[in-house]
Amino acid sequence: MLFNSLDFAVFLPVVFILYWFVLGKNLKSQNLLIVVSSYLFYGWWDWRFLALIAFSTLVDFLVGIQLASTKDSVRRKCLLILSLLINIGLLGFFKYYNFFLDNFVDAFTFMGMPIKENTLNIILPVGISFYTFQTMSYSIDIYRKKLEPTKDLVAFSAFVSFFPQLVAGPIERASNLLPQFYQKRNFDYSQATDGLRQVLWGLFKKIVIADNCAEFANTIFNNSAQYEGSTLLLGALFFTFQIYGDFSGYSDIAIGTSRLFGFSLMQNFAFPYFSRNMAEFWRRWHISLSTWFRDYVYIPLGGSKGNTLQQIRNIFIIFLLSGFWHGANWTFIVWGALNAIYFIPLLLMGKNRKHLATVASDGEGLSLKELLAMIGTFSLTVFSWIFFRAENMAHALSYISRMFSNKLVQSPDFSQFPGAITLLVLIAGFLWVEWKGRHGQFGIAGLKFIPRKAYRWSMYLLIILAIDIFGNTSEQIEFIYFQF
Repeated sequence: MLFNSLDFAVFLPVVFILYWFVLGKNLKSQNLLIVVSSYLFYGWWDWRFLALIAFSTLVDFLVGIQLASTKDSVRRKCLLILSLLINIGLLGFFKYYNFFLDNFVDAFTFMGMPIKENTLNIILPVGISFYTFQTMSYSIDIYRKKLEPTKDLVAFSAFVSFFPQLVAGPIERASNLLPQFYQKRNFDYSQATDGLRQVLWGLFKKIVIADNCAEFANTIFNNSAQYEGSTLLLGALFFTFQIYGDFSGYSDIAIGTSRLFGFSLMQNFAFPYFSRNMAEFWRRWHISLSTWFRDYVYIPLGGSKGNTLQQIRNIFIIFLLSGFWHGANWTFIVWGALNAIYFIPLLLMGKNRKHLATVASDGEGLSLKELLAMIGTFSLTVFSWIFFRAENMAHALSYISRMFSNKLVQSPDFSQFPGAITLLVLIAGFLWVEWKGRHGQFGIAGLKFIPRKAYRWSMYLLIILAIDIFGNTSEQIEFIYFQF
């Protein structure tokens, strides 16, 4: 079920009414409703994979209880390994089986020993990378004695399958989300209205920005051999805003929807395209995944406490893992490696923790130095997204070589892309709103830069009107991160 679908527009208010007006005084019944609703939400895509979620839930629920009931270090370690093997094994089979098989066959063929390939037609379960990481963090935290296990299977099932963030995050920690299922929740009007504002902004990002950018980005990337440098650069720019509008839009809808039900999820995007270096970018982009790798991979490896070579090794490991997490393709691995290369000079010069505050937060406005730093960081990001979007490495390299041609500085032929200039104007307006709202949790949080209430309501109506006018009503386009 897509957030930007008629199905969800019916599903959400029905669940909301049952949750608050029918079961509002019974916490266990509310949690059970969340589980049933979440399984219905996920099963709308493919009911066969509900067993996979139920199995992952049961494994980590039982492992958690057993981890807390024994003090034997060997047994505790075996239980943790069992949880990791099952979760990573399921993820590896569904997501990486054919990738490893193809590369295994290619390696033997290269050495003159061709072997028969037996690939499987495996359907990748939507969101498996998200809920797998969420359940693994639960077992790891219990093993580290940072979290007490729950004995409430319904509450734990609700934590794993919570429908707003089930298929594309944020990847919540049990220490933040799970306790919220134990606490009585009272309807908060201000929280709900703020959640609706965030949902509205997320829909604008997805339907107006991302989906329209996707149309041009797909045309240019899929026919890149026909276009010259400036047009290919335009395609890369459109994809840059497509993936941001799509993924951060999903996160906004997920977080806003959660607030309608009295839950608070972590911020997943903090205006990353206003970053002044790549270290700041990665503190602001897909925060739930970045912090997951930091806490469960980077710090256990030694983080930045070792010698220079160890620090470089650790950075490469987490960025390569991040790339591989996104997909079974060498393009994602190269994308991860490229971001590691961007990051390492900042680490070596001690500048990786330089920009912790929001840009231009001192009240003195944006300086020329900060503006140039933002443009430089954004340019590096646009370049790396080419690998992320390309079908394979040959496509990525061909795209880049054609883009850096002698026609790169020429104006694109906009006559080939009707509506592209209008979209660029919409993106400019979108960036202005995000810039003005960059100190909040999302772009239109409170609209504090608009002083009068009537003007704020006019802004909401303008956003709704833009969704109606510029939205693609003939086709609901899936969110990009459903494939991960």
